[in-house]
Amino acid sequence: MMNILLVKLSSLGDVLHNLPVVWDIRNSYPKAYIAWVVEEQYVKILEPLLTTEDFLGIDLIIPISLRRWKKEILKGSFKDVWREFLAFRKSLQVRHWDVIIETQGLIKSALVTAWAKQSSMRSFDQTATAEEGLNNKVKVVGLANKTEYSGYEPLARFFYDQSVQVPFHDHAVDRSRLVLAQGLGKTLPNRISLPPQFYPDAFVQDLTLQSNPLGLGINQYVMCFHATARQAKCWDESYWVELGNYLISRNLTPVFPWGNTGEKEVSEALAKRVAGAIVPKAFSIEQAFVLIAQARLTVGVDTGLTHLSAILNRPTIEIYVDSPLWKTQGYWDTKIINLGDKGSPPNIAEVITAVDKLCNL
Repeated sequence: MMNILLVKLSSLGDVLHNLPVVWDIRNSYPKAYIAWVVEEQYVKILEPLLTTEDFLGIDLIIPISLRRWKKEILKGSFKDVWREFLAFRKSLQVRHWDVIIETQGLIKSALVTAWAKQSSMRSFDQTATAEEGLNNKVKVVGLANKTEYSGYEPLARFFYDQSVQVPFHDHAVDRSRLVLAQGLGKTLPNRISLPPQFYPDAFVQDLTLQSNPLGLGINQYVMCFHATARQAKCWDESYWVELGNYLISRNLTPVFPWGNTGEKEVSEALAKRVAGAIVPKAFSIEQAFVLIAQARLTVGVDTGLTHLSAILNRPTIEIYVDSPLWKTQGYWDTKIINLGDKGSPPNIAEVITAVDKLCNL
């Protein structure tokens, strides 16, 4: 029985694109014990993969609060942070880890592997024989190099027992699956014959049966994710207005979500130019699952919630403006249409053509 610890802390899109490694582990080691360390705000992303009587997925989610701790330390709350950190370290001792898989490639995530390895060795029975000790070594596996346009800190390699070389141009999903495969001594699954899996079918189907957070009818609206953390990745606002008005003409309600004050102002400005559009209140990630699953389709730039739609295998148009298509495009379902590329955003005609295609499926 393998005890495997996954370390992928953030952010939303990165965590989502790491989900297939859980399925890959189960294919090779059905009885493995799997835990995942993740930033506390992304725990809800992993909860649908928790093991149940009818489903084998993640056995344990271990939250970490590095982002919050950093803010609290700056405010002088050292005592509370230290107490929480010690509790986190203790949570790593739940098992002796055989393999720790780290697919982020940053110093902070590599440090987590070091803490986990140290905690695991301490938790191992000190009365064990020398032979048993050799058989209970902890192996830490991580990235040997960066992929273009991805964050990577070379010093992280010093925390690994095995560093996996990945292609310079490698899809985020394929990269994680490659690190896992080599770490376990397996062959990388073929993306065509064994495409990535994300969430259980039963979970996705259940989302369509839940109460809609906005009180909208199923398949009667379109989620329009215009905002992203980097302004250069945004699509032209005039295109969003044209798209919104086109959706209205097809009796579909455009929904312009937002995540902060600045994004809300943009959403409100767009809605003023698209009669009938909706600017929703802030919603949780659990509500985002339902809203996306019940939408007729999702149109969005390269951002986490757009990727969530693709990962749920919902009709999705992913718009690439200033990021490379090869890095995160949804390639696993025909209901996902990827448009544009770095430095070559799609025009409104291309997006409307894609809307018509998906609406007619």
